Amino acid sequence: MVAAIDTRTSSRDWQPVVNALEALLDANRVMRRKEELLVYECDGLTSYRQRPAVVTLPKTTEEIAAVVRLCHEQNLPFVTRGAGTGLSGGALPIEDCVLIVTTCMQQILEIDYDNQRVVVQPGVINNWITQAVSGAGFYYAPDPSSQLACSIGGNVAENSGGVHCLKYGVTTNHVLGLKLVLPNGEIVDVGGPVAEMPGYDLTGIFVGSEGTLGIACEVTLRILKSPECVQVILADFTSVEAAGETVSDIIQAGIIPAGMEMMDNFSLNAVEDVVATNCYPRDAVAILLIEIDGAPAEVAASAKAIEAFCVKNGARQLTHATDEAERLRLWKGRKAAFAAMGKLSPDYYVQDGVIPRTRLPEVLREIEALGEKHGYRVANVFHAGDGNLHPLILYNNNVPGQLEEVEALGGDILKLCVRVGGSISGEHGIGADKRCYMADMFSATDLETMQWVRGALNKQGLANPTKIFPTPRTCGESAHAGAGTFGGLEIF
Repeated sequence: MVAAIDTRTSSRDWQPVVNALEALLDANRVMRRKEELLVYECDGLTSYRQRPAVVTLPKTTEEIAAVVRLCHEQNLPFVTRGAGTGLSGGALPIEDCVLIVTTCMQQILEIDYDNQRVVVQPGVINNWITQAVSGAGFYYAPDPSSQLACSIGGNVAENSGGVHCLKYGVTTNHVLGLKLVLPNGEIVDVGGPVAEMPGYDLTGIFVGSEGTLGIACEVTLRILKSPECVQVILADFTSVEAAGETVSDIIQAGIIPAGMEMMDNFSLNAVEDVVATNCYPRDAVAILLIEIDGAPAEVAASAKAIEAFCVKNGARQLTHATDEAERLRLWKGRKAAFAAMGKLSPDYYVQDGVIPRTRLPEVLREIEALGEKHGYRVANVFHAGDGNLHPLILYNNNVPGQLEEVEALGGDILKLCVRVGGSISGEHGIGADKRCYMADMFSATDLETMQWVRGALNKQGLANPTKIFPTPRTCGESAHAGAGTFGGLEIF
């Protein structure tokens, strides 16, 4: 039986475009059938869906460049997508766009242990890098909770973090160089084989640009020597304030754990119901997971000091894990926290704000109050060490009006983060989800300056249009305050 072709109405005749794309790639890597397009209609933010007009699956830098040149010549908008695990709608297609999917580009091109670097294609899964180099005593530090599925191209686009970003930083701290395809199809190299290359930091501009400046086709990454010793401490508390005070005490003492995560009672019980780690005390109001690594003497000294801070702030019990299996068991629940919400609710809406560590107790109380005000349960799982919150708002998308209500609650949480001196995103990016809140954090001048950078490389606005910046169409007339101009044309 022949599958039906997507017959949505469009002012463009797509058949010549499809023929041209099949000539550049092959028919098996150009998808136009409705059931094929449905696979790509959203990323991890499943509340928003839009089918692309056509999907392409290039395998090389040259093939990506050829597809992008065709889009440039035909004035076709294009969106780049990796594994689709993003949580801000960054890879959400727009109507009548070409979707360029990098999942066929999964080669680790070079491993250089002497200089501690690897070169990979964008479709390489995050955790594959550590698996490839662990035998030689190395690892790749950035570790999003989706690291078993997310790809490096998406990590670069969103500047992804993870539980170890407190000590080791986010993706931008580990990218040395990039081979890029610019929005006009030109292939360029930025950065290089070593950190801190002379000249403008073009690599830094590109990492986190969410596909609006071009496509990363090869990525040179820094790998680290595996630490000699690793220890994880689980501390449970009878109040969020006590857990927050412990976080502040640890950082103020000059101790920088590899990771420091907090989960509230709602979250830890959801995790135990699903994952059954049997590690998390169900009656704890909050738990801290603290990982320390380094030389054995350093780890022992840090652990002793951390234990003292936990006890001082009323921790009821401390659980230690030093062997690999036990450490993984303690982390398993935290890594599965988002997925565990599926047992409690058919849908969840996650936000990604950042606040000063010292404001944690206050902000968590306010989030609870906002949840009660809007009538929705909110679970809190977050990187306590750097104040990166991930409130999970539980709702049912099948109930008319609930999505709009949780969006309003999520917006109130983001505005709260900005109000206390924080940010609207720590690692998930802005995408389509948070663009309407950019003006709450940045002035019109700031937004216009960002647009000039975008316009310098993406003059036609074809690369991932409508993302990051507010527009009157997507965010109402108030977005005019954030609009800029480039070359006399209004750009968004």
